[in-house]
Amino acid sequence: MDYKGTLNLPQTNFQMKANLVKKEPEMLKFWEEKEIYKKTLETRENAPTYLLHDGPPYANGDIHLGTAMNKILKDFVTRYKTMRGYRVPYVPGWDTHGLPIEHRVTTTLGEEAKNKSAVEIRKLCKEFALKFVDIQREEFKRLGVKGDWENPYITLAPEYEYHILDVFKTLVENGNVYRGNKPVYWCPTCKTALAEAEIEYHDHESPSIYVKFQMIDDPKTYVVIWTTTPWTIPANVAIALHPDYTYVKIKVGEENWVVAEGLLQKFAADVDINFEIIEKISGKDLEYKETKHPLYDRKSVIVLADYVTLEDGTGCVHTAPGHGEEDYHTGLKYNLPVLSPVDGEGRFTKEAGKYERLKIWDANKVIVEDLKNIGALIKVSKISHSYPHCWRCKGPVMFRATPQWFISVNKNNLRGKVLEEIKKVKWYPAWGETRITAMVQERPDWTISRQRVWGTPIPAVVCKECGEVILDSKVVEHFANIVKEKGTDTWFELDVSELVPADFTCPTCGSKNFEKTHDTLDVWIDSGCSWEAVIRSKGEKFPVDLYLEGDDQHRGWFQSSIFLATAKAGTSPFKSVVTHGFIKDEQGRKMSKSLGNVVDPLEIVDKYGADILRLWVASTDFFDNIRVGKNIIEQQVEVYRKLRNTLRYLLSNLYDFTEADILPYEKLMPLDKWALGRLQKFIEQVTQYYEEFEYSKVYNATVKYCTTELSSVYLDIVKDRLYVEAKDSSYRRSAQTVLHYILEALVKILAPIIPFTTEEAYQESHLKRFESVHLEYWPEVRKEFINETLLEEFQQLLLIRDDVLKALENARANDVIGHSLDAHVMLEAKNEELKSLIAKYESMLEEFFIVSKVTITENLSGFNGQFTNVFVERAEGQKCQRCWKHHPDTGKDEEHPETCPRCSAVLRGERK
Repeated sequence: MDYKGTLNLPQTNFQMKANLVKKEPEMLKFWEEKEIYKKTLETRENAPTYLLHDGPPYANGDIHLGTAMNKILKDFVTRYKTMRGYRVPYVPGWDTHGLPIEHRVTTTLGEEAKNKSAVEIRKLCKEFALKFVDIQREEFKRLGVKGDWENPYITLAPEYEYHILDVFKTLVENGNVYRGNKPVYWCPTCKTALAEAEIEYHDHESPSIYVKFQMIDDPKTYVVIWTTTPWTIPANVAIALHPDYTYVKIKVGEENWVVAEGLLQKFAADVDINFEIIEKISGKDLEYKETKHPLYDRKSVIVLADYVTLEDGTGCVHTAPGHGEEDYHTGLKYNLPVLSPVDGEGRFTKEAGKYERLKIWDANKVIVEDLKNIGALIKVSKISHSYPHCWRCKGPVMFRATPQWFISVNKNNLRGKVLEEIKKVKWYPAWGETRITAMVQERPDWTISRQRVWGTPIPAVVCKECGEVILDSKVVEHFANIVKEKGTDTWFELDVSELVPADFTCPTCGSKNFEKTHDTLDVWIDSGCSWEAVIRSKGEKFPVDLYLEGDDQHRGWFQSSIFLATAKAGTSPFKSVVTHGFIKDEQGRKMSKSLGNVVDPLEIVDKYGADILRLWVASTDFFDNIRVGKNIIEQQVEVYRKLRNTLRYLLSNLYDFTEADILPYEKLMPLDKWALGRLQKFIEQVTQYYEEFEYSKVYNATVKYCTTELSSVYLDIVKDRLYVEAKDSSYRRSAQTVLHYILEALVKILAPIIPFTTEEAYQESHLKRFESVHLEYWPEVRKEFINETLLEEFQQLLLIRDDVLKALENARANDVIGHSLDAHVMLEAKNEELKSLIAKYESMLEEFFIVSKVTITENLSGFNGQFTNVFVERAEGQKCQRCWKHHPDTGKDEEHPETCPRCSAVLRGERK
């Protein structure tokens, strides 16, 4: 007889082949039609709010792996917190102003850009930005990221721009905004000032020159300077020495040269000279001594500065206040002129004399040649060093003194207040606090003006009568109210008389005659105001619970947000900050098109499905830099199969189970009580990991639980009971009760990470209490299911099982048995404690070892295990054709002649 029809074989529509690429878009449609995101808010309307505020990605291209990972990590947080019962609104946003977009638009236009008005350029920039908002929105949705995609925040929207100006008005009112003519980072390609956060450092080859400046009161003596920017020599007005260093006058040929004693040997070796020390002088004794500029008929004075070091050069620092931050401050101290004879394109102006119209990089060579010809050059060579570059065009930048708007970070103790707020924030990882603290402590004043048209205009006006440049909070407020209705294009479209209040007059001369200025705000101010525009002004929870971005934002969005929020609201805008590292390839190299190692997230999604990409994100220890490549993604495909197989096993063995079939704890079999206790420990562990944003630990613990604890132990053992025992018997229902709890927990624990797969499993299961798994609540740890004594006993039993499995393997290798069910295991424990343990659980050992018979005995020879001696022989009796176990009484039932006593009892309906 074929007994297959009498077994409870697994049944499910949850296929082993995932087919995610086809199923995921259908699932997205289902979520959208059922308005699942909206329902998560409705079902938790009166619950406490958890708020993760989205840092806006830049709308200037398709998403890349970094932006994809960032959004997926945020989705882990919002899905988890929703399941914990919080109301979790998530409003995605986009950064849509600024240089990157204008650069793309003007590059596409080419020469035609010069013929376009500011309003025309702005219109094209807006179209470009909104196009990529729509593209990225669909790409993020495809990753399974839930949120209010129909109502995102976009920084070019008039209602958002209003809040930018409103926050800016507070800074103007407080006196933190000022205009200064001081050196700022300037990109000659993009023709604009840049802030610290818009600078990247790359290797750059520069000329390295030693130049001698002749002392006026001692023409045979020269002060030697070293520089890697010969083009700044025309702006030189001083030479800085350290007040506490000892300087030496050395005789070289017929001349005397002055250098720092601490750099003498290094300098002499570099320029290859013989010398004789003739005098030692303290730096402070040379203060105010004068030298002759080698190229111009003017003086260069010796000044003192603490920033002079003995690392490189001569200890005598070429000082050009128009081209360096430290030089500028020294210039203020000594009342030095600020020369910056370079225009916005990086060409020398008339002030530079013979170098006029030369590009600064080209001028290096000419200036070096001139210094050589007049005998001022000691040596020229090349040096490769880290040099600031523009974040947009990737070209080298310069320091250039131009009139710009700044936010003073010290006025009103703003820096000090921000540093205090930083201490109140919880940083993940903890070193984030140290990093941002150091950056805030060291940062210069914030350069906020940009010489571009695509941005929020700085509503400053110039008095036509006296030339005063005026930035007044009344004008800012007046313009902000216009912007609220009509947007910032109005600054370029309306007459200046409409842009200032009717009664506004010049504070210097009283005139009402003004003209507009044309600088726009640094784009970091746009995004740095998002807490006000998106959260506080709308009455949402403030400060928010979390900001989560890449760790480059310690000097970017985190900093701009905390400075602006502290100035306007007196508090940090966030309670916690989580940062992730950057993505590298499998060899740890930076991703770049030239290396051909760029991994496109959408390609992964199109080939494998978004759940595979999400699983990879969960697998990474994202607090550090993250590696990815084809092999790493393939590994996730394999891990996904294991997880899916576990869900499939659980679903297929619960096809006839409902919550009405759940057995109370006390009626469960010991093995099932153990598995249920272990499940509680697992839930407790992963919940803690989720709370700490430790998703790689969630991933590792879950994969280990599914493969080691479930597949290799519990699910393997209970397969016999599930298939063979009577459908509604307590033996089978006991195991199914635990499978029910495991499935319920696993589907929920995995829901934030692989939302498509868990939705599919949920819809296929008997668990469905809601329309979607994403409306469900997190599994609670049920302490009444944890019997610590039982868990400890099973820990011992599993060690004994390891001994038995090794003995069975040996028996299989020696052809004593084929399948483990062919075996009769004889067992002797090695100590009294273990003897009483195996005696206590003797009735379940056959099931536990998956063998036909177990005999506990003494004085046993055989396999010498760690905890037991094990002897394996072939089990007596025929093989039951229904359960494959051997039993001496198999075949004795006339009605069911090929079955063992257990199976015949099941078939007769006697075993319940």
